[in-house]
Amino acid sequence: MSVRRLAEDHVQPAGFSFNPENAVWAEATIKKYPEARQQSAVIPLLMRAQEQDGWVTRSAIEHVANQLAMPYIRVLEVATFYTQFQLKPIGTRAHVQVCGTTPCMLRGAGELIELCKHKIHAEPLHQNASGTLSWEEVECQGACVNAPMVMIFKDSYEDLTPDQLSDIIDQFEAGKGADVKVGTQKDRIFSAPEGGPTTLLVEATPYVPPAPVEEPAVAEPETAASVPPANAGRAKTDADETNPTVKTPANDKSEAAANSKANATETPVKSEVTEKAPDGPKPAGDKA
Repeated sequence: MSVRRLAEDHVQPAGFSFNPENAVWAEATIKKYPEARQQSAVIPLLMRAQEQDGWVTRSAIEHVANQLAMPYIRVLEVATFYTQFQLKPIGTRAHVQVCGTTPCMLRGAGELIELCKHKIHAEPLHQNASGTLSWEEVECQGACVNAPMVMIFKDSYEDLTPDQLSDIIDQFEAGKGADVKVGTQKDRIFSAPEGGPTTLLVEATPYVPPAPVEEPAVAEPETAASVPPANAGRAKTDADETNPTVKTPANDKSEAAANSKANATETPVKSEVTEKAPDGPKPAGDKA
């Protein structure tokens, strides 16, 4: 960042004071801040002093410092830090600030600077012969999508070509700066695409939520009593009577009685193991 110094003594005015209208405005602005925080009004007051005289003089810095009870060096630091404050006399009708940051430089800011050197002055921060115009190169002005651009006082002029900037400078020189279109110099609105919008051309239809889906009914769990036998409703066949796996249970009393009688008359099976007589002499009455 370049060193910023106050103008030479021979161009400094003897004193400074706000005119009646600005004095009332300054007091109202200071009251916006709480006690012990009113020094925060230093930037608005310096800006209003610049608008009144065209640039920030040493006397204006001292006046603002006294009004806010600030050390002089503190106000000087603010005035020399921010490039929005002009520390030397500038053009009375237009001071052209050309953005020289990368996006603007890539899109032709160099040509705009050369134009300013040709039409205004070979060096920045110098007035033209009549004292009505001046220029300087500044850092990013915040409209990179509309590069290249310049600012003249508080207004920006974007999407410039050298011919367009030349015409703007001529109108300010003639005192017709208020007639110049502010903002983009192309056929678009702010930073919108040139020629009008290219997307979202159809109005969106309102959202209609889908109908709720009915959940299927949950079947009741089956119980043993409610489950029919596997052979329910089927005619009995011969295979059912001979096949023990499918034979129906015996319900008839006569059949149960017959089965019981058969079990009672069965001949018991003799044991294959026979008892032996104990060894020793036989009794006298026994025969061999």
